[in-house]
Amino acid sequence: MIWLYRVLFLPILLLASPYYLLRMRRRGGYGRNFTQRFGATELLRGKTPGVSRIWLQAVSVGEMLAIAPILEALKKDSSVEVYLTTTTSTGYKLAVERYREMTIGLGYFPIDWCLFSWRAWRRIQPDLVILTEGERWPEHIQQAKRRSIPVLCINARLSDKSFRQMKSWRWSVQAMLNGITRVLPCSEHDAARFRELGFPAAAISTTGNIKLDLTIAPLSDADKTKLRAELGFADEPILLGSSTWPGEERALVQAYQTLRAAGIVCRLLIVPRHAERRAEVEGELRASGFSFHLRSRGTAPAPVDICVADTTGELRKLTQLAEVVFVGKSLPPHEQGQTPVEAAALGKPLLFGPGMTNFFAIATELKSCGAAQTVADEKELAASAQKILGDAALRAAMSSRCTHLASRESRRRGPHARNRPG
Repeated sequence: MIWLYRVLFLPILLLASPYYLLRMRRRGGYGRNFTQRFGATELLRGKTPGVSRIWLQAVSVGEMLAIAPILEALKKDSSVEVYLTTTTSTGYKLAVERYREMTIGLGYFPIDWCLFSWRAWRRIQPDLVILTEGERWPEHIQQAKRRSIPVLCINARLSDKSFRQMKSWRWSVQAMLNGITRVLPCSEHDAARFRELGFPAAAISTTGNIKLDLTIAPLSDADKTKLRAELGFADEPILLGSSTWPGEERALVQAYQTLRAAGIVCRLLIVPRHAERRAEVEGELRASGFSFHLRSRGTAPAPVDICVADTTGELRKLTQLAEVVFVGKSLPPHEQGQTPVEAAALGKPLLFGPGMTNFFAIATELKSCGAAQTVADEKELAASAQKILGDAALRAAMSSRCTHLASRESRRRGPHARNRPG
């Protein structure tokens, strides 16, 4: 089946390239090292005898943040070295800022076509491949299989959509799964799905979600006050829309209108998942009649009702200002969800839509223990936010349940994330 993939990949890539090139232009930051997409990775130093080279792929910012404990542990092991790749410009920027000293090189993951992948493999020459979460590229895995290089999938997950597709085309995914040496799913729910697809049970070890192995530097009271002023906020409670997708900003604004009409004094902070959507979000806010500010324009010149944090890498500190957090990509038609882990670890009462398939296990546990609530639309979003904002005891209870669950999961995972992979 790999030959069919190779034959079809290039024409599909050519047809889709205008869309992806436009999106990359809007997002920005892709000009630098663009040729690495075609396998022209940086030339690495020669391999050292007795030192294993790991090629670690983390698709974007969330995965980059999650692999910090792994890179820290590997850095202490003189018998391994890591070459780190990512897919997005924001992920690359974060890698340069945080991991340059922990790796032998940083680059962009090559387009998954045979000649591009082969070129990158010839330059990198890894002894082990690690893929994070939903990264399962057929050509990349095939290159490893041809060279008898083990492939380890960490924090592995299968969304409802991916699982349905792989079940429908099971004959076509077997070659890919057969090239994976070991799968470390982030939940037993995901492990069961891998087993159902035919992956050997003996090669599956459920480790829990590595995103729970995180340390978030707390902001001081002075830092919080300063940050609020930069956003155009005073001391009012904040409803945060975290990593929102199209349609969810409108739902949040409508919910905010309801809250204000009910006499709830609060402010709305929106962090779009993709900062390049700022013009679209700004259009929604202009139509609302509320005063607003875009963080990319610097410090707010005056107090505002709504602030849009159209920046990258600030979500963890912005979350610390919020009283209630709505998790994006979860209201229809979206169904995958963004991660609720950071907000839960910070003890924030959570709201999300019915679509949390990428984080099914943790979302289910958060709801079961009373740390989170599901909302179907902007009306339920407003009603739940109003109830939580108006009840200090409920907020405290949900906060405590969040931090307890995050702490329990981290303890249950034990040393997994800090052991050498493989």
